[in-house]
Amino acid sequence: MKSVRLRLLLLALLPLSVVMPLLLVVAMARWNADYDNVLIVNVESDLKIADQYLRQLQANTGDDLAAIASSARFAKVLRAPLQDQLRFLDQQRQSLQLDFLYYLPLRNIDREARRWPVIDRAAQGRLASEIDIFSAADLDEISADLRDRARISLIETEATAPTTRPAEDRGMVIHSAAPVTNNGSEGVLVAGRLLNRDLDFIDTINALVYLGDSHRISRKGTATLFLEDTRISTNVRLFEDVRALGTRVSQAVRDAVLGEGQTWLDRAFVVNDWYISGYLPLTDSFGRRVGMLYVGFLEAPFAAAKLSAYWTVVLSFLSVLLLSAPLFLWLAKGIFAPLEQMSHTMARVERGDLTARNGNVGRRDEIGQVAAHLDSLLDQVQDRDQKLRDWAEELNARVDQRTAELRAANEKLEATYKQLVMSEKLASIGEITAGVAHEINNPVAVIQGNVDVMRMTLGAAAEEVDTELALIDDQILRISAIVGKLLQFARPTEFGTFEESLDLAPVVSDCLVLVDHVITKQAITVEKQFAATPPVRIDPGELQQVVINLILNAAQAMEGCGRLLLALRPMERDGVSGACLEVSDTGPGIAAEDLPSVFNPFYTTKLGEGTGLGLSISQTLIQRAGGVISADTRIENGEIKGAVFSIWLPAVKAGD
Repeated sequence: MKSVRLRLLLLALLPLSVVMPLLLVVAMARWNADYDNVLIVNVESDLKIADQYLRQLQANTGDDLAAIASSARFAKVLRAPLQDQLRFLDQQRQSLQLDFLYYLPLRNIDREARRWPVIDRAAQGRLASEIDIFSAADLDEISADLRDRARISLIETEATAPTTRPAEDRGMVIHSAAPVTNNGSEGVLVAGRLLNRDLDFIDTINALVYLGDSHRISRKGTATLFLEDTRISTNVRLFEDVRALGTRVSQAVRDAVLGEGQTWLDRAFVVNDWYISGYLPLTDSFGRRVGMLYVGFLEAPFAAAKLSAYWTVVLSFLSVLLLSAPLFLWLAKGIFAPLEQMSHTMARVERGDLTARNGNVGRRDEIGQVAAHLDSLLDQVQDRDQKLRDWAEELNARVDQRTAELRAANEKLEATYKQLVMSEKLASIGEITAGVAHEINNPVAVIQGNVDVMRMTLGAAAEEVDTELALIDDQILRISAIVGKLLQFARPTEFGTFEESLDLAPVVSDCLVLVDHVITKQAITVEKQFAATPPVRIDPGELQQVVINLILNAAQAMEGCGRLLLALRPMERDGVSGACLEVSDTGPGIAAEDLPSVFNPFYTTKLGEGTGLGLSISQTLIQRAGGVISADTRIENGEIKGAVFSIWLPAVKAGD
């Protein structure tokens, strides 16, 4: 293919497709450079116009000031009272569109002359008009309004020099001074125009430069006055109706113009778009570079025009190429047709069509032999592919069958395992229940019998220890009840309940008495926060069993020291009123992954010490009374501060 098709095409199309594009690239590069130079020349001319206007404005301000200083009317006013002088100067200031105008007698000139060269030259009899930078304090001395007008908040701008200033509070002023020598009244007439926010000034420059533009492409021009690198007067838009006052020029432009005193003539990124830009450094009366005058026009229309020209040339070239290529292809059709047929066949094979063949290409030379050989190879590939597909289908069927069998076996195994676990748990519960009933009931019966013998033996003397003997009787009954509850947990349907309406506070207090021997052996502080709660219905023995279990668990968790808090409060749950008991400790708490399992039978963290039935039995007893028991970890300031168990029981309904 390379030796026939591509070489013939390259030989025919090389001059047109390679040499001509290279010539076009060179020509377009040269044209692009010339085009950019023209744009730079245009912006340079625009910058000269803007500079001339600024200089003319300075000169006109000085000439107007000199005319006032030498006028007979002003000489007359100088002999008038001070109020008339001020009124006259204010009228002249307004008519000349100045921001300040004042007269300095010769006796007051020394201090001002030392501060401002323009006043110093006027004191020497020469008219002076320059640009000066007034500090905020200088402006405030003249007028608080000027100080406020000059202040411009800085807006963060990309690629600018670092600064910590929040605002530009200095003012750029056209500062003029004219000598006054009228009938012995010697002094200096001083005037100034603040250029900060002077939009008339900047819009006039923009109009002079860009209105009535004769360019074929409409130039969207802008003009800006900078105090150092900050825009203090501009028609560049930050948004549609917001001028970009307070934005700053890039550090590269600042360094070139203000740092080195160069005139910048190049493309530059201005606020939010690229402009063909010109920046001219401005100097004050001290000869320092204090700002810049900028004019520029949007680059986008000219870039679009260049792009359009590029595409015109490219499309023209492609049109010539497209018209010429078919001619060469038609001439070489006798060679290309069989090759294209083979290429088409291979493409169909790549897409999965193994029945594609070249057939008779109408040639008996090397190309025809290659086409026939390719068809023979495709026959072999198709035959082997069919055998592979048959084997794959058979293998997939076997895999599906074995997968289904394995899935069914796995499901049976999982079900059997669950049944086994449940059987083991039930067997353990039955064994524990029988052992407890046998091992506890017998000694309890002996204790009860001996208590009765003691009463009989002591007779009337038994009254002195009647309270202690009664307490033993109560605890023997409680032991019997606990054994009964273990049996009830294993076979709950064989036992009844003995619920009654009761107040939680006394029951909880009794529980503390019963576990006092455990609490007092440890450095555990017990706190009670009991609020009035409605009565609830539950077997008091069952409730006592649950509370004692929770208190003992908390004491074990705190390992000898800590704070045990018992809190009672009324609480509604799902619209049902009730009472809530919280038992909280300052132990290590419960791990998040263990919380869902704490009420499961045989779950314990005290391996080798407990059976893991306490919380499970407690949950059964509370749920039987219609309540809810829950566990959680108490967290304060992101740290675990212990565990808290909550028991909620519904209030007794009226009439129960």
